[in-house]
Amino acid sequence: MTRPVLLQLVPLADHPALQRVDEHYERVQVSDPGQLPSGLARRVQIILASAMTPITAALMDQLPALKAICSIGVGYDAIDRRHAHQRGIAVSNTPDVLNDCVADMAWALMLDTARRVSEADRYVRAGQWRQANSFPLAMRVSGKKLGIVGLGRIGQVIARRAGGFDMELRYHNRRPRKDVDWHYEPSLIELAHWADILVIAAVGGDETRGLINRAVMDALGPQGILINISRGSVVDERALVKALQEGRLGGAGLDVFESEPGVPEELARLDQAVLTPHVASATRETRDAMLRLTLDNILHFQRTGSLLTPVAFHE
Repeated sequence: MTRPVLLQLVPLADHPALQRVDEHYERVQVSDPGQLPSGLARRVQIILASAMTPITAALMDQLPALKAICSIGVGYDAIDRRHAHQRGIAVSNTPDVLNDCVADMAWALMLDTARRVSEADRYVRAGQWRQANSFPLAMRVSGKKLGIVGLGRIGQVIARRAGGFDMELRYHNRRPRKDVDWHYEPSLIELAHWADILVIAAVGGDETRGLINRAVMDALGPQGILINISRGSVVDERALVKALQEGRLGGAGLDVFESEPGVPEELARLDQAVLTPHVASATRETRDAMLRLTLDNILHFQRTGSLLTPVAFHE
């Protein structure tokens, strides 16, 4: 009997659960789903993708038997969820298992940017310390005012760590949360005015595109630090480069960018910017947990027709 097809759009390390998946599905890995033969396309029931894999309406419509999209990652802005909802296609992600590691990276970027760790490393390696002991002063982190944009699962983990640094904390969300005691700031501009460090933990997508614009950066000011571990689209990258170049913003720690893997050359040249290649969840433990949860979603869907961690669609 012919097995349904699982279309795998990302390379995967070997995992014990893959053997169980392969008992039920013919797993087909392609880099360009547009080149999938029509005979296979008609049998695709599940897409296995990452949070950065575009799943468009056009792709879904090439797959008439598609029932579920299982994504490795917490973000889902690369998936046309409206079209999936209209087609009755279920979508899952991998929430919670990466909260700690992404929060850790936010703090790593905060400490690195404020204390100029990467810049100091370059200074030592270049032999400049021997020539002149004149490395510039950095900014203290303990006791500072921390603003968080987006107090979801990851934002709350970042916030809890702030207590260990004796920081004041405020947050901005679409609406205040009733399950936390931290101060809610309804105005993003006012939050930026108040904060010494502003961390972006908001979801990506059209609703938040360019949310952190010139006005927000100017409000954060020439001593302020911007940290982004969410999506590059949330920050107006051209405005960010200019703010750093002109000294209107003190520093930035970025794990995500507008056109990954492309990073603006002007940004890469700035010492006050700490840049990492979208690796906030990239630890062995977390990536294994993300893959395991994704495969568990697939196996659960095969047995029950439902997903363990479905992404709800809201108009």
